[in-house]
Amino acid sequence: MTLPDIFFYVFASVTVAAAVMVISARNPVHSVLFLILAFVNAAGLFVLMGAEFLAMILIVVYVGAVAVLFLFVTMMLDADYRELRAGFLQYLPVGLLVGLVVLTELVLVVGAWSVSGALPKTPAQTPIPTDMTNAEALGRVLYTDYVLLFQASGLVLLTAMVGAIVLTLRERRLAVKRQDIGEQVGRRPADAIEVVKAPVGQGVAEGGGVR
Repeated sequence: MTLPDIFFYVFASVTVAAAVMVISARNPVHSVLFLILAFVNAAGLFVLMGAEFLAMILIVVYVGAVAVLFLFVTMMLDADYRELRAGFLQYLPVGLLVGLVVLTELVLVVGAWSVSGALPKTPAQTPIPTDMTNAEALGRVLYTDYVLLFQASGLVLLTAMVGAIVLTLRERRLAVKRQDIGEQVGRRPADAIEVVKAPVGQGVAEGGGVR
């Protein structure tokens, strides 16, 4: 057994074990941490396959952004998970039924899978260059052959982000203090200062009168 084989079995075993712990851990924070562990080991598998760009994207995007965001949101919500799990048992039969149907479909699909000898031939493709890295080759393809689709997908994501911000933005005029330049410039001393002549030995009430 070679060294890459040993790393493959180690990464694959840890990935499967972490994935199982994601759905079996009782604490949601522990589930997110196991999810990060699964992503890191999956990135190791991508590196073994020579897809270092996918491994980098998995670490930077999913571990560095999505999973950490899940972790912060889970810790900041401080939800009562006992109350959320209170109605779990009443939905358990439905969940088992759906899982049984999905498992049956997977068995039927895998059991009926056969590789035909007359497979359709794929169109001629450009050979993968060997004098550049995987990330450089993928970048050249994205920004040459598929540059318009790449830019269009960026515009779609930008539109979705702006739409989400507009739909979730709630302007709170009473609870949030906002600066009004016109009101500040037009303010007079009489509007801010009130001179009250109080007799000796008496204070000034909150409304400005003498008490």
